[in-house]
Amino acid sequence: MSEHIVSPKIYLAIFGTLMLGTFLTVVAAYRDLGQWNIVVALAIATFKATLVVLYFMHARYSPKRTQLVVICAVFWLAIMLALTLSDYTTRQHEGRIITPSAAHSLSV
Repeated sequence: MSEHIVSPKIYLAIFGTLMLGTFLTVVAAYRDLGQWNIVVALAIATFKATLVVLYFMHARYSPKRTQLVVICAVFWLAIMLALTLSDYTTRQHEGRIITPSAAHSLSV
């Protein structure tokens, strides 16, 4: 079985893209995007994880069966994210401020 050799230029480009993604994550963390904060954070994290799987784990150059497993995993991740985001968007967030004394009385 022959291994695919990836050029160091591609690794450097992916590394630069991951560093840009990390910078965007930090910028997004300091911005108030309202209910879109979680969506932006998950989108950036999913993009970065996809790059890591495709290039650093060599899934892009793997046999078709391995690619099928990766696609199924991404599909499952999409299902989990959709369920999490649907739960998050259906909750009431406004006007619910829990102070430390209120949190203590809830646990008693």
